[in-house]
Order: sequence, then structure tokens, then C-alpha cells
Amino acid sequence: MTRVLITGMSGTGKSALLNELAARGYRVVDTDHGDYYETVDGESLWRADRIDALLATAPDNGDLLFIQGTTRNQVDFYPRFDHIILLSAPAEVLVERLRTRTSNPYGKNPEELAEVLDYLETVEPLLREDATMEVVTTMPVAQVADAVLDHVR
Repeated sequence: MTRVLITGMSGTGKSALLNELAARGYRVVDTDHGDYYETVDGESLWRADRIDALLATAPDNGDLLFIQGTTRNQVDFYPRFDHIILLSAPAEVLVERLRTRTSNPYGKNPEELAEVLDYLETVEPLLREDATMEVVTTMPVAQVADAVLDHVR
């Protein structure tokens, strides 16, 4: 199985990409759901036991597994991913997406929006260093999915 991490800041289209890939028949896991996180000293981190189990139980049958998430300890799992795809978008695009999205309330209040914009400057460059591909998501999600699939096949 080819294991692909989809990562990026809030509002870059990670969930939309997973929905598109799932609609095309690919196996996807959104770690924002399903008890994949725990709070440690006030910080939301991946639960190592849950991520280990997810990666260990993915069969080696040539299929693709897309896992979405962004957290500080994701780097601990990088060696177990075949590809790390960074989704990015300009700040003004993120602000508009966060302001208008209905699927997730995160980023709507001023403190959260400021946090996202801070992460854009401080965290995104770190994600970029380890990414095997970056996709700027200002194009339709179907084109983002096409680009990702072309890269990981």
C-alpha cells in the first residue's frame, strides 16, 4: 500500500480533497475524526497508538491510502509515508474560505483566524521542507486530486 499524508493549514482544502478522492474510490482517513488526537500540555497531537495501528494495518496490496492531518508530531511518522503532500493557498484565499465554510467552525473567530495566519508564516515553511509535493489549491478540487494522483502513482 502506498501511504500518502495530506497536510497543510486550515482552509487549504484538505477535507475537500479527501472527499474528492473518496468519491473516486480511494481509501481516505481524516484524522480530525475518529479519536486520532489527544491533548498533551494543551496541545493537540496525534495519538501514536492510533496512527501506528492505522499505518500498520494498511495492506501492502498496491492500493493508495490517503491520510489527512496537521499536527506537530506528524514528523514522527514521516518515515512511514511514501509521500507527503502539502496543500497551500495564499492568505487572502484562506481567510475567505475560513470565513465562508460551513463544514467546520474553526477559523471564524478572530483569535483562531490570527492563529491560522501565524501558522501560515511559522508552520507552513516547516511542512514545505519535508513535502514531496506542494499543490497550491487555487484551482478546482478535481484538478488538485488529478495533480496529487499523478504524483503518487
